Amino acid sequence: MTISWIQAVILGIFACLASMPGMGGSAIGNYTLGRPLVAGLVCGIILGNVPAGIMVGAAMQVVYIALVTPGGTVSADVRAVSYIGIPLAMLALNSYGLDPASTKGVAMATSFGAMVGTLGTVLFYGTATINLVWQHIGWRAVEKGEFKKLYLVDMVLPWISHLICSFIPTVVMCKLGVPVVETIKATLPMDGLAMKTLFTVGSMLPCVGIAILLKQVVNKVTDFVPFFVGFTLAAGVGLNLVSVTVVAGMFAIIHYNIKMIGIRAKEAALASGGSFDDDDDEEEI
Repeated sequence: MTISWIQAVILGIFACLASMPGMGGSAIGNYTLGRPLVAGLVCGIILGNVPAGIMVGAAMQVVYIALVTPGGTVSADVRAVSYIGIPLAMLALNSYGLDPASTKGVAMATSFGAMVGTLGTVLFYGTATINLVWQHIGWRAVEKGEFKKLYLVDMVLPWISHLICSFIPTVVMCKLGVPVVETIKATLPMDGLAMKTLFTVGSMLPCVGIAILLKQVVNKVTDFVPFFVGFTLAAGVGLNLVSVTVVAGMFAIIHYNIKMIGIRAKEAALASGGSFDDDDDEEEI
């Protein structure tokens, strides 16, 4: 399996669209095309192996499932994880002859994702730093009343930032990744200590992603119940991801309607001049 220059260029374009600050926007670019689960499909189509791309993307998605970008704080940027890590992981799996769905295949995929995640952080801050130059040009245009120049600042100049910090690194690393992977294969045999360590660490990385997600969504002990419902449905009933999502959507609608009933009742009580404070009601009683 190899990556041609055309394939590397296409991967570079998608890296630009998915990077933050995103050329493809936050909703479509970073939070859709940039997610490893979606990028796995894209990389699979580009490299001609859709099943492997999806399996590798799914493995990396679990690691970065709780990734958020609050303000300017970024722990890992998905442009590198999705469009450098996934292609290189696919190359490595093909070179070692590993099944992407196997335990060792998943461990290797997550390890590659973790390695390039740090690179993505560097690329993010590089992009943001270069964009400061364009912002300065924009402020100068506003001060002079040249508002039409803002189109240039918003829609044209940022491509230079992404060309430097997204397109070129992705193209170079994907194209030159083949000999690097072959060197790793020759230097680190499958039964060696280094590869065994890599597989061990890689197999634990999904647990880190799940743990971070739990820390964000679980505030009390009872919050574990809805969290594990999906796993229970998948393991006990045999539902797939789409079916579990539909069930979760139903419960979300029920929860929303219950919340709205409470809000409307409170609004009605306040509109009638009453009080909706439980403490006041208890004192009156």
